[in-house]
Amino acid sequence: MTIAYLSLGSNIEDRIGFLQKATSLLASSKDIHILNSSSIYETQPWGVENQAWFLNAAIEIETLLSPSELLEECLKIENFLGRDRTKEKKWDKRKIDIDILFYGNLISVEKNLVIPHKHLHKRAFVLVPMMEIASDFKHPFFKLTIEELYFNLENPEDVLLYGTKL
Repeated sequence: MTIAYLSLGSNIEDRIGFLQKATSLLASSKDIHILNSSSIYETQPWGVENQAWFLNAAIEIETLLSPSELLEECLKIENFLGRDRTKEKKWDKRKIDIDILFYGNLISVEKNLVIPHKHLHKRAFVLVPMMEIASDFKHPFFKLTIEELYFNLENPEDVLLYGTKL
């Protein structure tokens, strides 16, 4: 089994509900076991700033799925919860977003999947929840811990503690 880290986000409708449902659906997979989850954080939008703030969290999982199978499972859950990626603009509002941040220490670039996530080291909304559950995890490419990546951010967006763990 491989340890992987996922980021979850939502900024429309029942934001907490979407995070909880996505987590529950991930946990219901026979090939995914949730080991840990962060608190929920309210975060300033990144990329497209003129939209509602997001709720974000991170989860640590253990999985038998390959990276591409894990991506397929995440996309299936997003679709089930009403996300239609074909109608979205980049960094636009969304009911649910599930990103694979890390898959063990794998470094991989494929057409539809880059591991580690290519922007995570630039995003406080990813790094703050990750610091809560894996602050000492080292980014396999940059060789810096999650905490070191956070403190290297030049202009971090606002990340506010919103609620309890998922």
